[in-house]
Amino acid sequence: MSRDVTAHGVAVVTGASSGIGRAAATELCRRGWTVALVGRDESRLAHAVGTARAAAGPGGSAEGYRCDFGRLDDVRALAGRLRADHPRIDVLANNAGGAFGQRRSTVDGHDQTMQVNHLAAFLLSHELRETLRGGRIVNTASGAHTAGTLDPDDLDSSRQRFRSLAVYGTAKQANVLFAKEAARRWPDILSTSYHPGVVRSRFGNESAIIGFFFRVAPFIRTPAKGAETLVWLATTDASGITPGGYYMDRRERSPSPRAADPDLAARLWEASLRAVGLARPAEPL
Repeated sequence: MSRDVTAHGVAVVTGASSGIGRAAATELCRRGWTVALVGRDESRLAHAVGTARAAAGPGGSAEGYRCDFGRLDDVRALAGRLRADHPRIDVLANNAGGAFGQRRSTVDGHDQTMQVNHLAAFLLSHELRETLRGGRIVNTASGAHTAGTLDPDDLDSSRQRFRSLAVYGTAKQANVLFAKEAARRWPDILSTSYHPGVVRSRFGNESAIIGFFFRVAPFIRTPAKGAETLVWLATTDASGITPGGYYMDRRERSPSPRAADPDLAARLWEASLRAVGLARPAEPL
């Protein structure tokens, strides 16, 4: 059963140095939460921590944790620091992500888009699994998941021509499926995913075309608006949330058929375990 975390809980927010993550971390801190902000860029992270601290309500506090999700060893080290500092974590907001303009491999040998958006979050969730018992996991997905073509046998999309938004959509599809399968396998943790809407942020900055769109398009939401559903999923009464549900604007929505496929979710889980080095070795014949 999920703990009552409406106030004064401990939250870990990844991708917190800008955009949705910074807005969510600031709002939680304002509500009196202890917030661990995780980000890659040291200077932006320090600024985000300062913003959260300035907004802190009674009991609220903020600390920064630098981590590069393009390195799984960084994620393991981050988890160790978080476990040492916070024996109990109420909410893990897997918010870090991005789209990249060209195919790149990480030092771990994975496609950068899939690792930064899904595999790193999958690993961090497993590393923090014991501290999260009775808590919540909130995955920042995207409506782009509907364009995803996830193949657990080809997580890195190496068998298809690289198209930035298609590969990004596949990674976001993985976010939705991960939340669904985590809810089944970890019933003591309330796992969900959500679409924040199209938000003005640093998203896609490594692609000139995508970055320009997110800077100038007139209908784009503010980061604070994009963070509203994340904060709601983290703090509202658990009885009103569907385990494994996909949300937008604080309402449950139906994801694409592929993102609701329980067999695909189970296959993704096993493939992700192998990709991050958590799969059990095969039994000898």
